[in-house]
Amino acid sequence: MAFFGQKNPRRYRASRVSEIGASHGTLPRIVAALKDRSVLARLSLTLLAVLVLTVIVEGWRNPFRFRIGDRPAHGVLATVDFQRVDRRETGRRRDQAEAQVPLYFRYQHLQRDTITASLRSDFQTVSEVMSATALSTNIRRSFGLDLSRSEEEDEKQRAASEARFQQVRNLVLAADDSQSRDSEQSRLERIEGLLAEFQRLLATVDEYGLIDEDDVGTLKIQPGKRLVLLSESTADHEKFVSLSDVELKSQLEPGGSIARLWPQLPLLNQVRPQMEAWLRRNLPETLRHDRSKTQEARRLARERIEEVYDDWFEDQVLVGPGELIDDELFELLHDEHNAAEAKVPGYWRALRVFTCIVMIGLLFAINGYYLVANEPKVVRSFGRLTKVLVSVVIAIAVGRWLSGFSLRAELIPVTVAAMIFAVSYNQVMAALTAITISLILTLSTVGELSQFVILLTVSVTAVIPLKQVSSRLTLIKIGFVTGLAYVLVYCGMAVLAGGSWNVLTSEYALLIDALKGAGWCLVAGYIVAGSLPLIESAFGVVTDISLLELSDISHPLLQELVRRAPGTYNHSIAVATIAETAAEAIDANGLLVRVGAYYHDIGKMLKPEYFVENMTEGMKSRHANLAPAMSTLIIIGHVKDGVDLALQHHIPQSLIDFIEQHHGTTLVRYFFVEATKLAEEDPDYSGEVQESAFRYPGPKPQSREAGVLMLADAVESASRTLSDPTPKRIETLVHKITMDRLLDGQFEESSLTLSEIRVIEESLSKSLIAIYHGRIKYPEQQRSA
Repeated sequence: MAFFGQKNPRRYRASRVSEIGASHGTLPRIVAALKDRSVLARLSLTLLAVLVLTVIVEGWRNPFRFRIGDRPAHGVLATVDFQRVDRRETGRRRDQAEAQVPLYFRYQHLQRDTITASLRSDFQTVSEVMSATALSTNIRRSFGLDLSRSEEEDEKQRAASEARFQQVRNLVLAADDSQSRDSEQSRLERIEGLLAEFQRLLATVDEYGLIDEDDVGTLKIQPGKRLVLLSESTADHEKFVSLSDVELKSQLEPGGSIARLWPQLPLLNQVRPQMEAWLRRNLPETLRHDRSKTQEARRLARERIEEVYDDWFEDQVLVGPGELIDDELFELLHDEHNAAEAKVPGYWRALRVFTCIVMIGLLFAINGYYLVANEPKVVRSFGRLTKVLVSVVIAIAVGRWLSGFSLRAELIPVTVAAMIFAVSYNQVMAALTAITISLILTLSTVGELSQFVILLTVSVTAVIPLKQVSSRLTLIKIGFVTGLAYVLVYCGMAVLAGGSWNVLTSEYALLIDALKGAGWCLVAGYIVAGSLPLIESAFGVVTDISLLELSDISHPLLQELVRRAPGTYNHSIAVATIAETAAEAIDANGLLVRVGAYYHDIGKMLKPEYFVENMTEGMKSRHANLAPAMSTLIIIGHVKDGVDLALQHHIPQSLIDFIEQHHGTTLVRYFFVEATKLAEEDPDYSGEVQESAFRYPGPKPQSREAGVLMLADAVESASRTLSDPTPKRIETLVHKITMDRLLDGQFEESSLTLSEIRVIEESLSKSLIAIYHGRIKYPEQQRSA
């Protein structure tokens, strides 16, 4: 019967073996992963970052490896024959051509009638008074008879001014003709004769116009400078003149156009000094500088001058051994580099691009392998991976841009990126990222080993102390430390290159560059310190600074928790105390665990009366009238309520994780047992109670800190049920709860090891024993007992 009642044991064992199956190799697993769309999306994002970096580092070109301030030890020779523009000679010739371009002026004719009428009025006024003191100040100044400071003049000077006035008056009144001196008609005819000569003088002045003396000084017009006059009415009409032709001062000087005209004006020539003064004061400037026309003419003149080229030949010395590369030599080297690149064939450029993609891809693969093995959260989250890649790309782009200047500030983005990754993730990831950025920057710029050593040393020095950021001053101190490291490494590399310590005393520029680099390190520290809130928000991390702010009891959520659920608040404080100690015992972030414990049960404040720690003696349980399933929903609901409250108050995600994960997917055992009993006692109940309906939704603890909080929360609550909390009972309780959580698989995703769980268990036991330690009864207590 047994034979027919059982299956073939051999076939049964074979089927069980076949269920296990053979282990898959690496290639099949890679093929299977490539079929996953999420994996393909992440690979595509990484490939895009590689391509962008290839463009940023100009992978198709050979890097230009010289910077202003370098001193090539062996000099630099030309690698190809090339021509380059002699910028100095070309500029000199163009400046010379520009200087020969005349200045353009627009001119308008004089208002002769208006000017003549003004002189007629002045002559009439002079003829009507007997002394210069009777004239108005304006007329006196017009004829050079200004007596405004007469009290300071001696009698001789006053007499000279009065004599000049009488000369003008006698000329107007025709004093030489005694018969017509008192005749009004004769006086008017005399004035008209003077004005007729004046019209000839105005015609001479108006031929070319008058230039403003201020323009002469502003435009720095030299006496021999050519000027071009453009009529306001006729745009095409041009006159070429010199400064003396349009400057009133030059025309009045001997040899000038007006000075040559005086002998032909017998009447006005008698009062020549007075008329010259009148002309200086009353003739307006009629020339206006045409700036746009002048600039256009200068531009055309410069463009007509062809560039002057210098010929350079292969193996010709461009920079001598130890010679300082200044701006001029830098341009020469850059031109030689461009000429050499222009002769590179297309297929070599394609090969260079391919090589660049492979090298950057290899570096990214190394980083990716580390992330998959040690930081899977970064790889699994598309957003986090994007932030990491974007940060690396930006650091390299900014570093490459800064490396082109003589400031040598490319270490700023390298150090800043390393410090950001150390703050946001861990020191190993930050160091690996710093190596990647430093290597790509070095190979795409100067290509020197010393540069790579300096960048790597500085960035790693900044990463080592950044396990925790207790204050912004910590980041500033790290800036000083990295600056000191820069000075030491920079000087050390210089000594190794020079082969002697004398290089430190003979090359003052080297010490200046070292101090400059130290300053950039300090700048990097200040940048990270100032942007710390942005870093926390962008990367979803919380530093010790923010944690200390959130641990303040005055926070609105904690204040509300105290008011609504004081029992839960006291429970949270107790959990925070023992959890922080346990976290520090395994070298986890104790401060993070403590602050997470403060907020882990804030969801209970919405229904505090349903939780036992908030019930007072004699209070009836709210769950007595509820079905176990409904009570379970209320108990489990405090997790979701807590998350909602945290989001409303902008609590960081790292603390929200504690709220979500501190129960993991554990079973609400009390109500599950109650539901099972009711199902067994109820004959009408069909089926069995589903355990999954009585479990928390999770997720399970995703970090060591969350795992510590789970155990601390559970043992603190359970310890309150002990009637006689002796050390032995506490240890037994803690061990039982720890084993229950371990066997339930709650620590599978937390990266906690068995040895760490054991250390946590011991720390929690010691903390609870210390809390519940026995006390000596004083005599009064013994008598009352």
